[in-house]
Amino acid sequence: MKVHIAGLIRSLMLTLVVTVSGQQARSEDWRLVWSDEFDGPQLNYSQWETEVNAFGGGNHELQIYTDREENVRIENGRLILEARRDHHGIAGTVREFSSGRIRSKHRGDWKYGRMEVRARLPHGQGLWPAIWMLPTEEKYGGWASSGEIDIMEFKGHEPDTVWGTLHFGKSWPDNEHQGTTWKLPRGTFSDDFHTFALEWKAGEMKWFVDDTLYQTQTKWNSAGGPFPAPFDQKFHLILNLAVGGQFVGAPDATTTFPSRMEVDFVRVYQR
Repeated sequence: MKVHIAGLIRSLMLTLVVTVSGQQARSEDWRLVWSDEFDGPQLNYSQWETEVNAFGGGNHELQIYTDREENVRIENGRLILEARRDHHGIAGTVREFSSGRIRSKHRGDWKYGRMEVRARLPHGQGLWPAIWMLPTEEKYGGWASSGEIDIMEFKGHEPDTVWGTLHFGKSWPDNEHQGTTWKLPRGTFSDDFHTFALEWKAGEMKWFVDDTLYQTQTKWNSAGGPFPAPFDQKFHLILNLAVGGQFVGAPDATTTFPSRMEVDFVRVYQR
């Protein structure tokens, strides 16, 4: 019995050392350069801009984006992006749905790094939450020749699956895209918070869910420059909750409104 206990103690100590060593290696490898824990009373406008438009995202989305607290707010230490069916209007345009979209453009722009966002996602037909990046300066031309990085996209009617995608090549409609999906082994992305991450370096991108690597991309192209263009410029973060559009289709009678995307934190690391 004493031998067994001693062996168990040695095993536990070894596990502790390995775990701590792994944490130290990661902390030394990546340096936190930008973050928002959403602990303040309102959105930090030195880090984020609230987008207000009825553009439809170029995807025939059905929402209008506003800066109202009903759609964008801080609540209990979390960012809330809330989609509502309230027939709100701006500049003479009224839409059946309103929602929230924020971006870090000119407040947080990075070339390479590890981007982490911990969030809980709403499910339901026609709901489309996303965590993604666009180029701050379109050096190689209009979308998507200057690139787009989709860290996480989610179809509300597929509540256990997320998408990670790159857009590149020529300008629309001759652009290209490539990516894949990752499925939770159990439950849905609405049940709890999950951490979505992208590791981006010259010529390589990796996608993670809860530190599980599920995709690596090393091949893309740009009509405007040599590899690794267009992903050799500064990009900024976008968080939004769209309603409808070509990717997910329109809401139906089963879709619940209001529905919310909750974000616990956003963290950016660089080497």
